[in-house]
Formats: sequence, structure tokens, C-alpha cells
Amino acid sequence: MKLAVPDLISNSYFPAVAAVELGLFARQGLDVTVELMVPIEQAFAAMRDGTLDFLGCSAHLLVGGFPEWQGARLLCAQAQGMYWFLIMRADLKAQRGDLDVLKGRRIGAAPWVAMGLRRLLAETGYDLERDAITIASIPGAHGAGINFGVTAAQALADGKVDGFWANGMGAEIAVRRDVGRIVLDVRRGDGPKACFDYTMPVLAATNALIERAPQAAGAAVRAIVETHKALKQDVELAKKVGRKLFPLSEAELIVELVRRDLPYYNAAITRDFVARMTQFSREVGILKGHPTYEEVVAVQFAPLWKP
Repeated sequence: MKLAVPDLISNSYFPAVAAVELGLFARQGLDVTVELMVPIEQAFAAMRDGTLDFLGCSAHLLVGGFPEWQGARLLCAQAQGMYWFLIMRADLKAQRGDLDVLKGRRIGAAPWVAMGLRRLLAETGYDLERDAITIASIPGAHGAGINFGVTAAQALADGKVDGFWANGMGAEIAVRRDVGRIVLDVRRGDGPKACFDYTMPVLAATNALIERAPQAAGAAVRAIVETHKALKQDVELAKKVGRKLFPLSEAELIVELVRRDLPYYNAAITRDFVARMTQFSREVGILKGHPTYEEVVAVQFAPLWKP
């Protein structure tokens, strides 16, 4: 079976990647390989034609391949909360939470990821046109085999952008190189309270796969839950995964990033989360209807979410 993620050299979808590399899918009887697949539309096409079994991604992205939540479900969460950071150039000396620093600036963000920042800014009273805030892709950051956060950190260092909105690995690299400062870390309380539940990293599958192979879907959920448990017991396991898949510098960072994320390692997908995530999706224009919790989540696997 095949699992795809849209960002690999990162902590964003690390539980799914670690479940493969630590043998926890195999322990559940599944032979799973992991692949970086970008742009995300490629993964959606592979899910629809049956050549991709599982997708680790942001929850709100699924409507991009399965409009109005028709044809796919969330199996479990990889972690709780929107997990991107807003990093601004170090020389701007921005203070944590001070969004005025964005005025007149260029912010790099992947298209689907940028939705979260745009909505957050709207909720806090900023207007992109009035405040001359440009949020756009970073040229060359979205090709096959490229990880956005790492590329964004380099773009900041090169002066191509004034800031970026991306994953924890990109944020950590920028801060450690002293080229960037954290302005927002939503998962740890920055920004409006509601933005925590705009999205979160999940494991998803098509309805067709769930109906055809429910045992495999359930085994995948158990693998994620067991990965959470294993990393909480010994976070140094993250280094073993990083050394197999990441460049040396990023492999040395992953343990600390995962350590910070451990409090958010919970596989549950609550009704409150789905209500807020679908509301966010309507507000940013990617969803029109009001899908039920059962239309979004494969609820038959909910009993497996607890270790």
C-alpha cells in the first residue's frame, strides 16, 4: 500500500512517516511505503484512480480533490491544531503577535496553506489590499521532491520574501540561522482562538478504500496511535526516522520539533473541530455546503483513536 504526504522534511506529517519507518504499519499487518507527492492535486488524482491508498495532509485540503466531502473521509488526526508558523525577517525585529509588521510586506506561502493566514488576518481586522500585504507562492518551492518549509527559509535568507507561513522545520531553520523570528505560532496560543481549528494534520482515505478494505483502514489508524505512543515513550526514535529520510542538518533538528509537538499527538477528530474546520472552509470559499460529521469522518474507527 502507498501513503503520500505533501511535505516530507518536516514535523507536519511526521507521525504517518514514522509509522512507516518504525515498522508500526508492518506490525499491524500492512506493507506501506511513503512518498512525497506534490502538488497535492497529484495525490488527489492518485487517490481517485486507486494508486494511492492513504494521504497524510491538512484536513481542509480534502475538498480540493473531493468537492463537498464526496468520496473521501478522515481516518484520524496525526496531531491537533493548525501547525504553521509565521516567520518574519530578523532585521525587522518583529515582536511575537505583532501583525502590523506584515503591512507592506511579501509573505511566502503555499496556496492551500495560505488560506489559513488570509483568514486569520481577516479575523484580526487586516485587509490585504488596504494594508499592502502580499501573500503568494515562492517561485521554485512547489516542484517534485521539494519541501516548502526548507525552501521558504532559504528564500527568506536570500531576501526573496519578507516572511513566510510554513511548517515547523522551515521555522526552526530560519530562527537558528538568525534570519527569521517567530511572529505567530497558532498551536501554542497565538492568533484568534478559532484559528486553532481551521485545520490539522490528518490521515485520509477514499470511501472506496474504506468500503473495500475496512480492516486495512482500521490497521492504519492503529499504526498512527501506536506511533504517538512510541514517540511519547522515546522521542529519540524521531532521530532514527530523520536519519533515514532527511538531510543531516534537518535530521538533527527533528527530535526537538517532535518533542514540542508531543502534547498535540492525539488521534481524535471531534465534532467541534469538524464544525469549525468546515466553517473555515466556507469562509475561504472552498466549501459551499454543510457536511455532517459522519460525512467528513470515518466514525467507525473512532474507538481506535485512544491508545
